[in-house]
Amino acid sequence: MRLITGSSLKALYGNVEVFSGVDVEVDSGARIGIVGPNGGGKTTLLRLLVGELEPNAGNVARASNLRLGYVPQLPAVPGGGTLEDEVLEAFREVRRIEAELEDSALDIQRANSNQRRGAERRYSALLHDFEALGGYDYQNRMERVVAGVGLAEEALRTPSSAASGGQRTRAALARALLTEPDLLILDEPTNYLDFRGLAWLEGFLTSSGHAFVVVSHDRYFLDRTVSRIWEMEHGRVESYPANFAGYRALKAERLERQRKEYERQQEFIAKEEHFIQRYKAGQRSREAKGRERRLERLERVRPPESSRTVSVSTDPASRTGQIVLSTESLEVGFAGEGRELTLLSVPDLKLERGSRTAIIGSNGAGKTTLLRTLLGLHPPLVGSARLGHNVKAGYYRQGTDHLPADSSVIDALLDAKNIPVADARDYLARFLFRGDDVFQQVSTLSGGERSRLSLARLFLTAPNVLALDEPTTHLDIPSREALESALLAYEGAALFISHDRQLITTLAERLWIVEDRTVAQFEGAFDEWAIDNLQSPRRNQDKPRPTRGQRRRRRQARVSVPQKPQPPSVDHEKVIGDLEASLAKLESELALASSQRRVEDVARLGERYADTQARLERAWDEWRA
Repeated sequence: MRLITGSSLKALYGNVEVFSGVDVEVDSGARIGIVGPNGGGKTTLLRLLVGELEPNAGNVARASNLRLGYVPQLPAVPGGGTLEDEVLEAFREVRRIEAELEDSALDIQRANSNQRRGAERRYSALLHDFEALGGYDYQNRMERVVAGVGLAEEALRTPSSAASGGQRTRAALARALLTEPDLLILDEPTNYLDFRGLAWLEGFLTSSGHAFVVVSHDRYFLDRTVSRIWEMEHGRVESYPANFAGYRALKAERLERQRKEYERQQEFIAKEEHFIQRYKAGQRSREAKGRERRLERLERVRPPESSRTVSVSTDPASRTGQIVLSTESLEVGFAGEGRELTLLSVPDLKLERGSRTAIIGSNGAGKTTLLRTLLGLHPPLVGSARLGHNVKAGYYRQGTDHLPADSSVIDALLDAKNIPVADARDYLARFLFRGDDVFQQVSTLSGGERSRLSLARLFLTAPNVLALDEPTTHLDIPSREALESALLAYEGAALFISHDRQLITTLAERLWIVEDRTVAQFEGAFDEWAIDNLQSPRRNQDKPRPTRGQRRRRRQARVSVPQKPQPPSVDHEKVIGDLEASLAKLESELALASSQRRVEDVARLGERYADTQARLERAWDEWRA
């Protein structure tokens, strides 16, 4: 069944054409991923499909009575109520009937003998509708989905106007999933989910049977969920019947065919033009003029168009000692005057020259605080973290609040390192800031542009140790791949926090897993660790590490028989998800209170954090039992 059809769609942004002549179709059961560079029109296309925007040309046809679930990148702030109220909007009709059932039951009690039969019939009809809509189960369904997207019970009580962008996005995602739509349309739904949330969403989408269209830069996610890719680039949409990996292969084949067709046609055109020029005025002029007319009517093959991509490269890293970072008896946490809260007790760690290590763990586990402590930007509670000989560390912060908002792009770059203006413009062009782009004010930049500027400032300083906190956030796929290539060629050590599973798979030789208020080391690649750990809510610490041969056989088995992500346990999922999200919020509040030396707040928040951590450990113990 055809759910949505877009015909000859054209969209303008001001006077600039975003795309034109676009034809798309979404059938029931479709699993479509949209990819393309930032600014290519992906979000605009979604808004046309759901009816938020009208096309400048063309039309969108939707099936009658189509139920749409739409989650934008950043949902609008509702006028009032809590996040729970927003999620419960998915059950507006069943809750209306529920309220009417209560009134109807009272009517039966108050009815006299003449009125009673009519009141009972009305109650019976309402009860039938209530059961048909799943009324007895809607609270359980809500709890499962809310826990799956990582929305804590505490967060549900937050007024929507005071909620963070991440909380609003997760609430909108939960509401959309609960409406049982015919078609889900999701714009970057993975931005605020950790590994467990991602695995849950993947399992939901692949097992629910919903048709969905999703914009995502998460290659790992696309490979596991979609069966068709729409690529938006150069104002057009190309459709490929494959997941992301298959799309890349099909695109390469298409471009190669197009290149050969273009070259053959150019060779034919050159020969025809040579013939026309030679014989146009001679005895064969009639034939030459005929060829000229045919050449004018010839439909020209377009040459393959190159994409604008970031060109990230790193200078040779200066020499450091063999050990670039080490810890001794380190405890990470927050302190006020006389009060302390320990987040992590860290085993003695060493980071070697040229190594690549990923820090992973659930939201709120303390990863960012650990990284800042290792760099000396946050004081340790106990022990020490030391940088090695001749180490010049470069730190990429999560978020871009550190950028000078009132500066131009070029001034923000020169603020990091003073170089000639001409060199600065050439350097910024490699990060896609060209022409007058370099004079834009930083405060007007998009999230992706800010991330590119942050990377430009970082690499300009030529660090020999990189510490990166979620470096791929807001980057499109070409920019992520350019960053990966640069980091693979980088000669220094790299220590990075990321939820980008493709980045971790590509780069990391070792993992530091932050959980249970400590750091566990895994000597191996992410895909080896993931085999035993992403299908369940937590690592089994007592399980012996597989041998190299066992790991190789497991990888071969996984390639031959792809594993579908399984939804996490229903029994304890909500409790664990709520507590982990609460820890994330408390950690942020503690960091602010500690930096402002608010002793009473540190003590109060510290007690809440310790209590929440203890409750989380008990929840895990119950899950294991």
